[in-house]
Amino acid sequence: MKVIVVGGGWAGCASAVSARKLGAQVTILERTDMILGTGLVGGIMRNNGRYTAELELSYLGGGELFNICKQCCKHDNINFPGHAHARLYNVGKIHGAVKNFLENMGIKIEFMSRAVKVHMENNRIIGVEDDKKFIYEGDVFIDCTGTAGPMENCSKYGNGCAMCIIRCPSFGGRKSIASLAGVKEYIAKRKNGQVGAMSGSCKLLKESLSTEIQEKLNKDGVCIVPIPQELVDDHLGVKACQQYALKEFKNNLIILDTGHAKLMAPYYNIEKLRKIPGFKNVKYEDPYAGSKGNSIRFIGMCPRDNYLKVLDVENLFCAGEKAGPLVGHTEAIVTGTLAGYNSVKYICGCSMLSFPRKLSIGDGIAFVNEEVKSEEGLSKKFTFSGSVYFERMKKLGLYSVDKNEIKDRVEGLSLLNILNSK
Repeated sequence: MKVIVVGGGWAGCASAVSARKLGAQVTILERTDMILGTGLVGGIMRNNGRYTAELELSYLGGGELFNICKQCCKHDNINFPGHAHARLYNVGKIHGAVKNFLENMGIKIEFMSRAVKVHMENNRIIGVEDDKKFIYEGDVFIDCTGTAGPMENCSKYGNGCAMCIIRCPSFGGRKSIASLAGVKEYIAKRKNGQVGAMSGSCKLLKESLSTEIQEKLNKDGVCIVPIPQELVDDHLGVKACQQYALKEFKNNLIILDTGHAKLMAPYYNIEKLRKIPGFKNVKYEDPYAGSKGNSIRFIGMCPRDNYLKVLDVENLFCAGEKAGPLVGHTEAIVTGTLAGYNSVKYICGCSMLSFPRKLSIGDGIAFVNEEVKSEEGLSKKFTFSGSVYFERMKKLGLYSVDKNEIKDRVEGLSLLNILNSK
């Protein structure tokens, strides 16, 4: 059984782990020289409903990558405006920890392998070709190429290339496997009708901030700095991460310690930023043009079912942002784990699994698939950590931080450790 995962972000890594646990030979084709994609500059886990989602998936048997985040944790159980019990992992350590784990599992990672073409027989993919003309044949394929970039999209729908961690100028822009296979993808829109959404945070070099801010970050993991009214630079309306589009994020600089100082704004004029006390010598780490803008995402998502199988192609699954506007690392790990599991079940001719809607992870996957069928739904972004879907979680009684309650919920569905069952 050969599974080819295209894209090495959190979704791709989770897909690979899940498929490998069931005995498949797994290869990840990663366009750049590092895995994890935006996870290399992210770092927020367990905030709000992500706590519930993480525990649900862990009790199902899919907690390996969450454990690595815990091992790389800088701060645990912190609160910041609108968000409770968050865990922040160290973005400088996470790549090596995940890479070593994957390789020890026997997962092969092909770095700097940008998929640019698919080879098909009838309605079935038989191989993926990269930009070096290597062809990777497989029984089943998982599209985890994401929705950010390439450069022309950031120019057309944003403020141009912001030189972000996606690094399109160096490694080439992403190519959607689903699109190359002939799938008609859909595009998210903002409420004003503009296409896509902008990545929602920047990373500042922590050492470029004042000693007082550095000490606060090192001690507490979060620092909140009021912004003088004349220096407010409000871009919350363009954010992909609408769970952070709160007035507190407009009137304050909210900084989190993920190794770098994570500024919870899509971009900020650096001249204004340097006038705010404590930021006189501030320097951007990601994106390097954080004064100008950020990457544009949610362009090119796959029509799929709740098994995460892409419609209209026999042997293609999807995960992460390719599976819809479900935003975040936890969300990518959840969808990746399910896609990897079902890819092997598909190869074997076995019944596939959809997470039940009595779990937040099952309801989230199904709810997003329903919502994107309407124009209004396409203007929303969904996440376990806030905004539309977290409110739904609370309304349905799915949100919980009680480990025993969550375990009982999974066990009551006869799904305890199901993801480890070959």
